Amino acid sequence: MAVPYRGVMLGLLGVAFGFQLNAVAQNNPVLKWPNPIPNRQSVAEKDKKPAPKRSLAGLWGSRLGNQAKGVQLRPNDGSPASVLPYTPLGRQMYQAHKPLEGADAVPPAQTNDPRVTCEPLGFPRYNHYDLGVRIFQDEHSVAILYHYDNRWRTIWIDGRSAPTLVDGGVEIDGEYLEQRWMGYSVGKWLDDFTLEVQTVGMMSEERVWLDNTGRPISDKARITETFRRLDYDTLEWSETLDDPKMYTQPFQTMKIPMILQDGRTDVLTRYCSPYEVEAYNKAYGDSASGK
Repeated sequence: MAVPYRGVMLGLLGVAFGFQLNAVAQNNPVLKWPNPIPNRQSVAEKDKKPAPKRSLAGLWGSRLGNQAKGVQLRPNDGSPASVLPYTPLGRQMYQAHKPLEGADAVPPAQTNDPRVTCEPLGFPRYNHYDLGVRIFQDEHSVAILYHYDNRWRTIWIDGRSAPTLVDGGVEIDGEYLEQRWMGYSVGKWLDDFTLEVQTVGMMSEERVWLDNTGRPISDKARITETFRRLDYDTLEWSETLDDPKMYTQPFQTMKIPMILQDGRTDVLTRYCSPYEVEAYNKAYGDSASGK
Protein backbone atom coordinates (compact mmCIF):
# COMPACT_ATOMS: atom_id res chain seq x y z
CA MET A 1 0.00 0.00 0.00
CA ALA A 2 3.03 2.30 0.27
CA VAL A 3 3.13 3.14 -3.44
CA PRO A 4 -0.53 4.26 -3.78
CA TYR A 5 -0.13 6.39 -0.63
CA ARG A 6 2.93 8.10 -2.14
CA GLY A 7 0.96 8.80 -5.34
CA VAL A 8 -1.88 10.38 -3.37
CA MET A 9 0.55 12.58 -1.46
CA LEU A 10 2.29 13.70 -4.66
CA GLY A 11 -1.04 14.50 -6.21
CA LEU A 12 -2.08 16.60 -3.22
CA LEU A 13 1.24 18.42 -3.25
CA GLY A 14 0.84 19.13 -6.96
CA VAL A 15 -2.63 20.58 -6.42
CA ALA A 16 -1.37 22.74 -3.55
CA PHE A 17 1.59 23.93 -5.57
CA GLY A 18 -0.72 24.72 -8.46
CA PHE A 19 -2.89 26.86 -6.19
CA GLN A 20 0.23 28.72 -5.03
CA LEU A 21 1.29 29.40 -8.61
CA ASN A 22 -2.17 30.69 -9.49
CA ALA A 23 -2.13 32.98 -6.47
CA VAL A 24 1.32 34.35 -7.40
CA ALA A 25 0.21 34.91 -10.99
CA GLN A 26 -2.87 36.79 -9.82
CA ASN A 27 -0.86 38.95 -7.43
CA ASN A 28 1.85 39.62 -10.07
CA PRO A 29 0.10 40.06 -13.42
CA VAL A 30 2.25 40.12 -16.53
CA LEU A 31 2.96 43.73 -17.42
CA LYS A 32 2.02 44.87 -20.89
CA TRP A 33 4.32 47.14 -22.88
CA PRO A 34 3.44 50.71 -21.86
CA ASN A 35 2.07 53.06 -24.49
CA PRO A 36 3.15 56.53 -23.33
CA ILE A 37 2.06 59.73 -25.02
CA PRO A 38 4.71 60.54 -27.67
CA ASN A 39 6.25 64.00 -28.10
CA ARG A 40 5.30 65.26 -24.67
CA GLN A 41 4.86 69.04 -24.65
CA SER A 42 6.19 71.70 -22.29
CA VAL A 43 4.80 71.65 -18.79
CA ALA A 44 2.53 74.51 -17.71
CA GLU A 45 4.19 77.06 -15.45
CA LYS A 46 2.02 76.11 -12.47
CA ASP A 47 3.02 72.43 -12.80
CA LYS A 48 6.79 72.90 -13.06
CA LYS A 49 9.02 71.16 -10.51
CA PRO A 50 12.57 72.06 -9.44
CA ALA A 51 15.41 70.48 -11.40
CA PRO A 52 17.47 67.77 -9.69
CA LYS A 53 21.01 68.86 -8.91
CA ARG A 54 23.79 67.83 -11.29
CA SER A 55 21.64 65.45 -13.29
CA LEU A 56 20.92 65.34 -17.03
CA ALA A 57 19.52 61.81 -17.02
CA GLY A 58 16.35 61.07 -18.94
CA LEU A 59 14.76 60.68 -22.34
CA TRP A 60 14.81 64.08 -24.05
CA GLY A 61 13.05 65.24 -27.20
CA SER A 62 12.68 68.34 -29.36
CA ARG A 63 10.38 69.13 -32.26
CA LEU A 64 12.98 70.38 -34.74
CA GLY A 65 12.70 67.53 -37.23
CA ASN A 66 15.86 66.73 -39.18
CA GLN A 67 17.02 70.38 -39.33
CA ALA A 68 16.90 70.29 -43.14
CA LYS A 69 18.00 73.92 -43.44
CA GLY A 70 21.13 73.36 -41.40
CA VAL A 71 22.11 74.30 -37.86
CA GLN A 72 19.23 75.76 -35.88
CA LEU A 73 20.52 79.30 -35.26
CA ARG A 74 22.10 79.81 -38.70
CA PRO A 75 19.76 78.15 -41.23
CA ASN A 76 21.12 77.89 -44.76
CA ASP A 77 18.12 79.52 -46.43
CA GLY A 78 19.81 81.82 -48.94
CA SER A 79 19.42 84.98 -46.88
CA PRO A 80 22.48 87.23 -46.25
CA ALA A 81 22.23 86.55 -42.54
CA SER A 82 22.68 82.83 -43.16
CA VAL A 83 26.11 83.17 -44.78
CA LEU A 84 28.77 81.87 -42.40
CA PRO A 85 32.19 83.55 -41.91
CA TYR A 86 34.13 81.15 -44.12
CA THR A 87 37.87 81.11 -44.50
CA PRO A 88 39.03 80.68 -48.12
CA LEU A 89 39.44 76.93 -47.48
CA GLY A 90 36.06 76.79 -45.75
CA ARG A 91 34.32 78.39 -48.73
CA GLN A 92 36.16 76.03 -51.10
CA MET A 93 35.02 73.01 -49.08
CA TYR A 94 31.44 74.26 -48.94
CA GLN A 95 31.33 74.79 -52.71
CA ALA A 96 32.67 71.26 -53.26
CA HIS A 97 29.86 69.74 -51.21
CA LYS A 98 26.64 68.74 -53.01
CA PRO A 99 23.89 68.60 -50.37
CA LEU A 100 20.33 67.38 -50.73
CA GLU A 101 19.02 70.22 -48.57
CA GLY A 102 19.52 73.94 -48.04
CA ALA A 103 20.10 76.89 -50.38
CA ASP A 104 22.43 74.98 -52.72
CA ALA A 105 20.63 71.62 -52.81
CA VAL A 106 21.19 69.29 -55.76
CA PRO A 107 19.14 66.33 -57.13
CA PRO A 108 19.71 62.99 -55.33
CA ALA A 109 21.93 61.51 -58.06
CA GLN A 110 24.40 64.42 -57.77
CA THR A 111 24.88 64.48 -54.00
CA ASN A 112 28.16 63.62 -52.28
CA ASP A 113 26.75 63.74 -48.74
CA PRO A 114 28.57 61.03 -46.73
CA ARG A 115 25.23 60.26 -45.08
CA VAL A 116 23.80 58.63 -48.23
CA THR A 117 26.52 55.96 -48.20
CA CYS A 118 25.78 55.32 -44.51
CA GLU A 119 28.98 56.85 -43.21
CA PRO A 120 28.59 57.90 -39.54
CA LEU A 121 27.41 61.50 -39.26
CA GLY A 122 30.13 62.26 -36.75
CA PHE A 123 30.09 64.93 -34.08
CA PRO A 124 28.62 67.53 -33.95
CA ARG A 125 26.39 66.67 -36.92
CA TYR A 126 24.45 64.21 -34.74
CA ASN A 127 23.36 67.29 -32.78
CA HIS A 128 21.93 68.73 -35.99
CA TYR A 129 20.07 65.70 -37.29
CA ASP A 130 16.62 64.87 -35.91
CA LEU A 131 17.78 65.51 -32.37
CA GLY A 132 16.36 63.20 -29.74
CA VAL A 133 18.48 61.51 -27.07
CA ARG A 134 18.47 59.32 -24.00
CA ILE A 135 21.01 60.36 -21.38
CA PHE A 136 22.49 58.07 -18.75
CA GLN A 137 24.81 59.34 -16.04
CA ASP A 138 27.00 58.19 -13.16
CA GLU A 139 29.73 59.84 -11.11
CA HIS A 140 32.32 59.36 -13.88
CA SER A 141 30.54 60.19 -17.11
CA VAL A 142 27.47 61.23 -19.04
CA ALA A 143 26.46 58.96 -21.92
CA ILE A 144 24.33 60.44 -24.71
CA LEU A 145 22.48 57.93 -26.87
CA TYR A 146 21.33 59.48 -30.15
CA HIS A 147 18.13 58.03 -31.58
CA TYR A 148 19.28 58.24 -35.20
CA ASP A 149 21.47 55.26 -36.11
CA ASN A 150 21.66 54.22 -32.43
CA ARG A 151 24.98 56.02 -31.87
CA TRP A 152 26.34 57.13 -28.51
CA ARG A 153 29.06 59.35 -27.05
CA THR A 154 30.73 59.70 -23.66
CA ILE A 155 31.32 62.95 -21.77
CA TRP A 156 33.77 62.56 -18.91
CA ILE A 157 32.84 64.51 -15.75
CA ASP A 158 35.38 63.03 -13.31
CA GLY A 159 37.80 65.98 -13.34
CA ARG A 160 40.14 64.87 -16.10
CA SER A 161 41.63 67.59 -18.31
CA ALA A 162 40.59 68.19 -21.91
CA PRO A 163 42.89 66.70 -24.59
CA THR A 164 45.30 68.92 -26.54
CA LEU A 165 44.69 69.16 -30.28
CA VAL A 166 47.62 68.04 -32.45
CA ASP A 167 47.90 67.26 -36.15
CA GLY A 168 45.81 64.21 -36.97
CA GLY A 169 44.54 63.60 -33.45
CA VAL A 170 44.95 64.62 -29.82
CA GLU A 171 47.54 64.40 -27.07
CA ILE A 172 46.48 63.06 -23.67
CA ASP A 173 49.07 62.88 -20.86
CA GLY A 174 51.88 62.87 -23.40
CA GLU A 175 50.35 60.12 -25.52
CA TYR A 176 49.11 60.58 -29.11
CA LEU A 177 45.58 59.28 -29.82
CA GLU A 178 43.72 59.07 -33.12
CA GLN A 179 40.75 61.12 -34.30
CA ARG A 180 37.32 59.78 -33.39
CA TRP A 181 33.87 60.12 -34.95
CA MET A 182 32.54 61.59 -31.69
CA GLY A 183 35.78 63.25 -30.62
CA TYR A 184 36.90 63.45 -26.99
CA SER A 185 34.49 65.20 -24.62
CA VAL A 186 35.23 66.52 -21.12
CA GLY A 187 32.69 68.36 -18.98
CA LYS A 188 32.66 70.38 -15.78
CA TRP A 189 29.77 71.59 -13.65
CA LEU A 190 29.58 75.39 -13.60
CA ASP A 191 26.88 75.16 -10.93
CA ASP A 192 24.37 72.55 -9.74
CA PHE A 193 22.30 72.85 -12.91
CA THR A 194 24.77 73.70 -15.70
CA LEU A 195 27.31 71.38 -17.35
CA GLU A 196 29.82 72.86 -19.83
CA VAL A 197 31.43 70.42 -22.27
CA GLN A 198 34.49 70.83 -24.52
CA THR A 199 34.96 68.42 -27.43
CA VAL A 200 37.99 68.11 -29.74
CA GLY A 201 39.62 65.45 -31.90
CA MET A 202 36.84 64.83 -34.42
CA MET A 203 37.28 63.47 -37.95
CA SER A 204 38.83 65.55 -40.74
CA GLU A 205 36.88 67.69 -43.22
CA GLU A 206 37.10 65.03 -45.94
CA ARG A 207 34.99 62.65 -43.82
CA VAL A 208 32.25 64.72 -42.17
CA TRP A 209 29.94 67.71 -42.65
CA LEU A 210 28.65 70.15 -40.06
CA ASP A 211 25.02 69.88 -41.17
CA ASN A 212 22.66 68.62 -43.88
CA THR A 213 23.30 71.63 -46.12
CA GLY A 214 26.96 70.80 -46.71
CA ARG A 215 28.65 73.30 -44.45
CA PRO A 216 32.15 72.10 -43.59
CA ILE A 217 33.84 71.29 -40.31
CA SER A 218 37.47 70.29 -39.76
CA ASP A 219 39.58 68.29 -37.34
CA LYS A 220 40.73 71.61 -35.80
CA ALA A 221 37.25 72.37 -34.50
CA ARG A 222 36.51 72.88 -30.82
CA ILE A 223 32.89 72.45 -29.79
CA THR A 224 31.57 74.02 -26.58
CA GLU A 225 28.22 72.74 -25.35
CA THR A 226 26.21 73.92 -22.38
CA PHE A 227 23.55 71.72 -20.81
CA ARG A 228 21.40 73.80 -18.48
CA ARG A 229 18.63 72.10 -16.50
CA LEU A 230 16.01 74.83 -16.27
CA ASP A 231 13.53 72.74 -14.31
CA TYR A 232 12.61 69.08 -13.90
CA ASP A 233 11.09 68.84 -17.39
CA THR A 234 13.29 71.21 -19.43
CA LEU A 235 16.92 70.98 -20.54
CA GLU A 236 18.43 73.84 -22.56
CA TRP A 237 21.15 72.53 -24.88
CA SER A 238 23.40 75.06 -26.62
CA GLU A 239 26.43 74.67 -28.88
CA THR A 240 29.19 76.99 -30.13
CA LEU A 241 31.62 76.09 -32.92
CA ASP A 242 35.20 77.39 -33.04
CA ASP A 243 36.96 76.08 -36.16
CA PRO A 244 39.76 78.44 -37.35
CA LYS A 245 40.48 76.19 -40.32
CA MET A 246 36.97 76.63 -41.80
CA TYR A 247 35.65 79.86 -40.21
CA THR A 248 37.17 83.22 -39.34
CA GLN A 249 35.33 83.47 -36.01
CA PRO A 250 33.35 81.27 -33.60
CA PHE A 251 29.55 81.26 -33.83
CA GLN A 252 26.66 79.70 -31.96
CA THR A 253 24.89 76.92 -33.85
CA MET A 254 22.01 75.94 -31.58
CA LYS A 255 20.12 76.72 -28.41
CA ILE A 256 17.36 74.15 -28.06
CA PRO A 257 14.88 73.54 -25.24
CA MET A 258 14.63 69.77 -24.78
CA ILE A 259 11.51 68.37 -23.13
CA LEU A 260 11.65 65.38 -20.78
CA GLN A 261 9.74 62.45 -22.23
CA ASP A 262 8.24 59.37 -20.57
CA GLY A 263 11.24 57.13 -19.87
CA ARG A 264 9.18 54.01 -20.66
CA THR A 265 8.90 55.02 -24.31
CA ASP A 266 10.18 52.37 -26.72
CA VAL A 267 11.87 54.65 -29.25
CA LEU A 268 11.75 53.71 -32.93
CA THR A 269 15.17 52.62 -34.18
CA ARG A 270 16.38 54.30 -37.34
CA TYR A 271 19.45 52.91 -39.05
CA CYS A 272 21.10 53.92 -42.29
CA SER A 273 20.82 50.81 -44.46
CA PRO A 274 22.72 50.64 -47.79
CA TYR A 275 20.02 48.27 -49.06
CA GLU A 276 17.25 50.76 -48.28
CA VAL A 277 19.23 53.67 -49.76
CA GLU A 278 19.62 51.74 -53.01
CA ALA A 279 15.93 50.78 -53.04
CA TYR A 280 14.88 54.39 -52.45
CA ASN A 281 17.11 55.68 -55.27
CA LYS A 282 15.70 53.11 -57.67
CA ALA A 283 12.12 53.94 -56.74
CA TYR A 284 12.34 57.73 -56.38
CA GLY A 285 15.80 59.30 -56.40
CA ASP A 286 17.00 58.31 -59.86
CA SER A 287 13.78 59.36 -61.59
CA ALA A 288 13.77 62.69 -59.72
CA SER A 289 17.33 63.28 -60.91
CA GLY A 290 16.52 62.51 -64.54
CA LYS A 291 18.53 59.27 -64.60
